[in-house]
Amino acid sequence: MAGSHMRSAYNLGQNLIGIGILWKYGYYDQVRNDDQTMRAQFLEKDYTFLEDTGIKVQVTIHGNLVWVKALVLKPETFNTVPIYLLTTDIPENDYLSRTITHKLYDSEAPARIAQSIVLGIGGAKVVEALGGADLHHINEAHALPLAFHLYDKYKDTAEVKQRLVFTTHTPEKAGNEEHEIDLLNVMSFFGPVPVEEARKITGMDGSLFNHTLAALRLSKIANGVSQLHGEVSRQMWQDNPGICEIKAITNAQNVPFWQDATLQQALADNDNDALVQRKAEMKKTLFEVVADQTGKLFDPEVLTIVWSRRFAGYKRADLIIRNIHRFFDLINKADQPIQVIWAGKPYPLDLGAVDLFNKLVKLSYQKNNFAVLTGYEIDLSKKLKQGADIWLNTPRRTREASGTSGMTAAMNGAINFSVQDGWIPEFARHGENSFLLPIIDPALPENVLDDADYNNLMLILENEIIPAYYQDRNKWMSIMKESMHDIVPQFSADRMADEYYRIMYQM
Repeated sequence: MAGSHMRSAYNLGQNLIGIGILWKYGYYDQVRNDDQTMRAQFLEKDYTFLEDTGIKVQVTIHGNLVWVKALVLKPETFNTVPIYLLTTDIPENDYLSRTITHKLYDSEAPARIAQSIVLGIGGAKVVEALGGADLHHINEAHALPLAFHLYDKYKDTAEVKQRLVFTTHTPEKAGNEEHEIDLLNVMSFFGPVPVEEARKITGMDGSLFNHTLAALRLSKIANGVSQLHGEVSRQMWQDNPGICEIKAITNAQNVPFWQDATLQQALADNDNDALVQRKAEMKKTLFEVVADQTGKLFDPEVLTIVWSRRFAGYKRADLIIRNIHRFFDLINKADQPIQVIWAGKPYPLDLGAVDLFNKLVKLSYQKNNFAVLTGYEIDLSKKLKQGADIWLNTPRRTREASGTSGMTAAMNGAINFSVQDGWIPEFARHGENSFLLPIIDPALPENVLDDADYNNLMLILENEIIPAYYQDRNKWMSIMKESMHDIVPQFSADRMADEYYRIMYQM
């Protein structure tokens, strides 16, 4: 999604640059153990297309000076605005300092705090070395030390707020970090700002420091990433005094990058035969990956359901197999078979998510039309969206801030079958461009909620989706085409980038 924003900002000619961290080992590479279960592999990355800017700045971490070097991804490489990526893995630093930018989502709190300092203060100093910026936009509170850098510079919270805007991306607790304020102080999180001054300007009275709340108090404006998420965020933080206004700008994806041009042309020509032919070709491309990874031969004529996204508990990757016997009966009907594919990355230290992934792998051994794929990166993501007939999305409602995978799936002729969460309520109309689970009270106990969603999911599959695919192709094609028509331009990243520029950056 961030990549889509950077591409669309380039397309629109916006006066914008991106700042991020260059992870030596990335997030992780998802490979298999000998028994086909998942293994997290950490491979050193070497991006030869990045160029050294010659810019090196210093930040203070745990009282020690650490060098931060900036490399640049130039616009002509991938048609993005300039993106500056920061690394501490350079000879000027000691070994521990070099490891700060090794792994995304480091499991150690001090390491994550150090990463925030590199991104926030190091990033600010790189921007200053480039000539400065009128406004800084932080996504989540990872770069929050930037706010204290600005406060140290201007000595005035009003000045900080004029230069800072904030996007919150999740209502999940894990995405709204808290740390002991004494630990943050020891780590030099507040830069040269005394801890009592940091308390005062953020309104933090207790021992825990909430990064998101601090960002909401030090920014002039904030936003959630769908209209529903904007409402959820306002309710979530409304009892906290001193926060800024929280608007909503719905996430979106870059159409030229994600959408298959041949399929789009067939839609523009209203050529159903060409649409069916191209969709079958894209399914075959995906099924080559299935065959290569699992040895299973999938059939392009068969209804194919894909669940593919980050493995997190609230996303409920296993909702459709809540009753495994009913699931196996459903996908094994001789006259109306179904093929199901799972893919996605769990956080490698989330043992529950890893166990769920491996449980699906082991279950998939039992059926020839059930596959779990590894190596979930952009290439596989694109193949999954292009090869899916149904894009299944099953989060517990109000916990999915936005979600964007269903957007790019719809761009490629996959029909969304979803809980009404995140961006979906702004797009989906049941039986017209999508299939929707009825809204269930999110305050219900989780097992009651999951039972209700599961029963509705199976009823819609059995009574609407499968009959439409196999018995009423005119209806199926109508829903597929309506979905492709409706997704663009509303869920194009050009719209999103324009809204950020108008609503957040130019107020």
